[in-house]
Amino acid sequence: MIRTRRQRRWLNLAGVAAVAGLIGYALFAQYVQGYEACPLCIFQRVAMLGLGAVLLAAALHAPRSAAARVYALLGAAAAGIGIYIAGRHVYLQSLPPDLVPECGPGLEYLRDVFGPLEVVRMVLTGSGECADINWAFLGLSMPAWVLLWFAALGALAVAANWQRLDARTGSAWM
Repeated sequence: MIRTRRQRRWLNLAGVAAVAGLIGYALFAQYVQGYEACPLCIFQRVAMLGLGAVLLAAALHAPRSAAARVYALLGAAAAGIGIYIAGRHVYLQSLPPDLVPECGPGLEYLRDVFGPLEVVRMVLTGSGECADINWAFLGLSMPAWVLLWFAALGALAVAANWQRLDARTGSAWM
């Protein structure tokens, strides 16, 4: 149970640190290890950055009132979007080879030719390059790990920010 405003702030900062580490590793895997990021990978990064922004705002603000619940809801929403995207990616990776969609054009081409909503729709339907598994740890692909991290960080955002704090003492109450 969260007891003080300071604990709330530190939990949110721990979430920010986790997001920074995850994004840092994703960039390391892409630019140092040579793993090409597919469009769904890029969307997962955007959702993770959104979750990190919510956690950072919650840490900096650390409200005592019901405003903290707004951060809990925003964190849950960002994590939910990330879970959907990562889940779609894991689904594509689990398809038999004959059911994998054909590879589509790159994200840069899509952005140049189509509007933003059409790009999102096309990326979320996935393409063949999103089904490739070229990295795994403990039997799980990178999108599966990202899905687990979204779930954990979303739970952290809710746990750290849902309780209201007493305006006089800073201690938690229901």
